[in-house]
Amino acid sequence: MNQYTIQKLRDIVGKDHVTTIPEELTCYSYDGTGQEYPPAAVAFPGSTEEICRIMQLASATPFPVVPRGAGTGMSGGALPVAGGLVLVMSRLNRILEIDRDNQVAVVEPGVINGDLRTEAGRHGLYYPPDPASMQFCTMGGNVAECAGGPSAVKYGVTRDYVLGLEAVLPDGSLIHTGVRTAKGVVGYDLTRLLVGSEGTLAIITRITVRLLPAPETRTTLLVLCRTMVEATTLVATILAHHTPCTLEYMDRTALSIVRDKLPFPFPEEAGALLLIEFDGRQDIVPIATRQLTEFLQTQPGIILNRTAANSGEADQLWAARRAISPSSFSLKPHKMSEDVVVPRSRLPQLVSCTEKLSRELGITIFTFGHAGDGNIHVNIMLDRNIPQEVQQANTAKQLLFEEVLRLGGTLSGEHGIGLTKAPYLDMELDPPTLALMRRVKNLFDPQNILNPGKIFPRQEAPEKNI
Repeated sequence: MNQYTIQKLRDIVGKDHVTTIPEELTCYSYDGTGQEYPPAAVAFPGSTEEICRIMQLASATPFPVVPRGAGTGMSGGALPVAGGLVLVMSRLNRILEIDRDNQVAVVEPGVINGDLRTEAGRHGLYYPPDPASMQFCTMGGNVAECAGGPSAVKYGVTRDYVLGLEAVLPDGSLIHTGVRTAKGVVGYDLTRLLVGSEGTLAIITRITVRLLPAPETRTTLLVLCRTMVEATTLVATILAHHTPCTLEYMDRTALSIVRDKLPFPFPEEAGALLLIEFDGRQDIVPIATRQLTEFLQTQPGIILNRTAANSGEADQLWAARRAISPSSFSLKPHKMSEDVVVPRSRLPQLVSCTEKLSRELGITIFTFGHAGDGNIHVNIMLDRNIPQEVQQANTAKQLLFEEVLRLGGTLSGEHGIGLTKAPYLDMELDPPTLALMRRVKNLFDPQNILNPGKIFPRQEAPEKNI
């Protein structure tokens, strides 16, 4: 990217909103994967019009453009692997509208997920998708990756709430998709196509989402089991009779690394934890909680069944749950975080597989996540500076993916494919399906300037490693 192009970018967004300083570029060269790819420049657009002009410039020059939210992604989706320009959406951070009567919100992509939830709450409304990083991840990133979260077992994921989008195409054209009504079937569903497209088809500049009435109350239950298999077997049993809004799982290692954040000590013999929550009406939630508590008393393998005494205790439990991922680096300096999904009834086989891989390969693997929808985060811990550990970790990842597909699952539930899973995509998708997806990408982006190097396997892609 030459100085003429840099000056043109400064003319578009203002000289204070473009940087080429190496130290500042470093801040936008990595994401949650820990991998680093420095861009040539970073720009901070302040409007949709500016983004259109940037993409017109990028298309004419051409140069790669990578849209970026808060950089919390776990699959390398916001990494500028081909250099070029990183387009940071943090200035587009306004909640433009909350329509209480129609239960709709309109936001810009830089709005923080948790801020939308808080503002909706002031209107008696609720935005359910709740990634672990909800206090700092952005709505644009959530839409690009189709983020999930603990509440997905009851409420679904991001795509279930996006009604419509405004987006800029790679050539600078502006499109509008979807509706703000409860129904709408005019033309192809381009909204669903863009949700989860990982910034490879268009740059999202405005998001219309549906909201729900805010739950009146909620209760949180803690269940400790002797083993991982007993805990995961219990998941399908619970969901056959009850409808919690969250049903989370932690294995023994996950419990141990957040031990100091739990509101009370747990028995040493505990091999796994289930964190269960009900929400809804004041007259219904206590009944549902009591029924589940009585039901759990009849189940084998449970060594503790406890309801959080108050909201403070419940908040501590959830703080511990959300602290697992950052706390994992106390085990090893690096990790592969895989967000695989299997049918709920196959969870026991999945966790048994991770135990076997850890034992046979001699590496630390621990599991936690959204057991209620079969989405388990498998964390393979390693030191990248030790070649043998890198090799064993990559072997574990390959064997894990093979087992997940054998169990009828999928390689990603919410992190996306990005960079880290791209070399494995053809394990799950057949050649005609992949070919069609490539044609869709080429139709939107014939010059391959928008987030190049993501999703699709390619010979020049980074090796199958972290």
